[in-house]
Amino acid sequence: MESQGRDEMKGPVLHIVVVGFHHKKGCQVEFSYPPLMPNEGHDSSLLPEEWKYLPFLALPDGAHNYQEDTVYFHLPPLSGDMKCVYGVSCYRQIEAKALKVRQADVTRETVQKSVCVLSRVPLYGLLQAKLQLITHAYFEEKDFSQISILKDLYEHMNGSLRGSALEGSQVYLGLSPRDLILHFQHKVLILFKLVLLEKKVLFYVSPVNRLVGALMTVLSLFPGMIEHGLVDSSHYKPKSSVSDDLSLVECGLGAEEFVSVSVTDIAHANMEATQPAAESLSSGNSAEGESNHLKPPSRTSPESSESDWETLDPSVLGEPKEPAAGSSGSDMLDAFDSKPGTPITVQPLGVSGQGGVIQGLVSGLEEDQYGLPLPIFTKGYLCLPYMALQQHHLLSDVTVRGFVAGATNILFRQQRHLSDAIVEVEEARIQIQDPELRKILSLTTADLRFADYLVKHVTENRDDVFLDGTGWEGGDEWIRAQFTLYLHSLLSSALQQDNERLLADYGVPFIGAWKNTHNFRVWFSNKHPGMTAITPGHPFQGQYSVGDVKLRLSHSVQNSERGKKIGNAMITTSRSVVQTGKAVGQSVGGALTSAKSAMSSWFSTLAQPSPLTPSSGPEPASEVKP
Repeated sequence: MESQGRDEMKGPVLHIVVVGFHHKKGCQVEFSYPPLMPNEGHDSSLLPEEWKYLPFLALPDGAHNYQEDTVYFHLPPLSGDMKCVYGVSCYRQIEAKALKVRQADVTRETVQKSVCVLSRVPLYGLLQAKLQLITHAYFEEKDFSQISILKDLYEHMNGSLRGSALEGSQVYLGLSPRDLILHFQHKVLILFKLVLLEKKVLFYVSPVNRLVGALMTVLSLFPGMIEHGLVDSSHYKPKSSVSDDLSLVECGLGAEEFVSVSVTDIAHANMEATQPAAESLSSGNSAEGESNHLKPPSRTSPESSESDWETLDPSVLGEPKEPAAGSSGSDMLDAFDSKPGTPITVQPLGVSGQGGVIQGLVSGLEEDQYGLPLPIFTKGYLCLPYMALQQHHLLSDVTVRGFVAGATNILFRQQRHLSDAIVEVEEARIQIQDPELRKILSLTTADLRFADYLVKHVTENRDDVFLDGTGWEGGDEWIRAQFTLYLHSLLSSALQQDNERLLADYGVPFIGAWKNTHNFRVWFSNKHPGMTAITPGHPFQGQYSVGDVKLRLSHSVQNSERGKKIGNAMITTSRSVVQTGKAVGQSVGGALTSAKSAMSSWFSTLAQPSPLTPSSGPEPASEVKP
């Protein structure tokens, strides 16, 4: 991998790739700079085996339905490279008759191509902004043989991004928690807890830019996750042939045919067969030739160490135990000893006070003083912002503990047994089949207060008087700060072994399930000095009130199946009543009108004088008047 080492010295961008759709060969690489394969030309379509799905990720399913689209995707590291490769692809299509130079293989009415950036840093929005401009210019040339602009893009990106810092303004560009809360409301907290539990979560919507935007925005709520927590999120092995993937989908095999061994069994088997290797994480496994680009300015951070299934000390994966060493456990508990009545502030700590990041001894990630980001996307838990149909086998791969993945193909959504939760972004609906998991994810009263607090601040769109109308409260950074506080308080509360009251505010079933996850066990196995400043307890703990009852009823009606049925019935009934009222009003009004006209006609008939006729009889008696 000498060429890979040379690329690393040049900057964070590894390759610029053009993927096109061939009418006979399907999606294929048409250009790459530098070449994806050593000793091959720029126009070679050959790919490393680890990146065989690149064409299908860059040119997504159903792309012909849209004029343009954007894709975020993750590729597994090549051999000798210890990090995830972050991909951003901009897709466009153009009419073939508009081309100045029409090549012989262009036989369709439209030409579909994607321009991709393969990067070593997770600057999705920033890369997308630059790439969209270049893709537009590349298509405006109307001659796809003009590749000089792509080479200039490679040099420009590496020149402009080298030495930059992974700061929020760059990392979170294009990811808006505000829009997420406006769409999902309080369900955002359920998504947050789903990821904490390391469940198999599938996002589904079209087009892809909406899909990856929603998924990555959820992950941006976890402090430090996008900056440092995804380096091991794409460690998977591709299948030997693409036809195997499609055959599994067509056959529609059940979950028991996909997976014959449970993940728990695999974890226990690995724990028994693995020797303690925690010291190897800190010494032997870190990548050589560390790069200094895109590091926090306060201090440099070493590369992430390898995190395969066999490299973690088995004792870390064991159940959390009472501290054996007399000083370590008692000091930690004393640090968090506080009175039950201590008020909890909802104002988060400033980012500047959190300090730099250091290499985590056990997690292998770059952590802050609170042990964040949590090592969620490690040891076989994948983050795939977009999954191609050819990757369908990963949903049932026994080496995959779980995943947070996005898909636009309906086949992913139809096979519900392969996912714990399916998030339908368009309808803002979270479908969970397992009733036990629904119980675990049920929001407590304190959780509902927290979610309602966020929703109100976002929907009211109030300006902060202290910042002269710049809108801190309810903004994107404010929302992330609230989730940081929520997670800090959750971690601090979880350290309180004998305080059920603190844990009850987060949900006892949820806490029990979370303590069995890999990320909590790794976090709990090490000391984090910053936690001594965090007050345990839910930020919105407190006595119940009438408002809580209303909030609970509103939440139940909106989310439970029975509540939805009642709500739909009420809507249907109200419509029927309105329609019936109108009909009755019309019918009654019509009857009254008819009756009125009949009576008027009768009275008018009575009022009319009889015609005078000659008569021989006496005159009729007249009314006697007083």
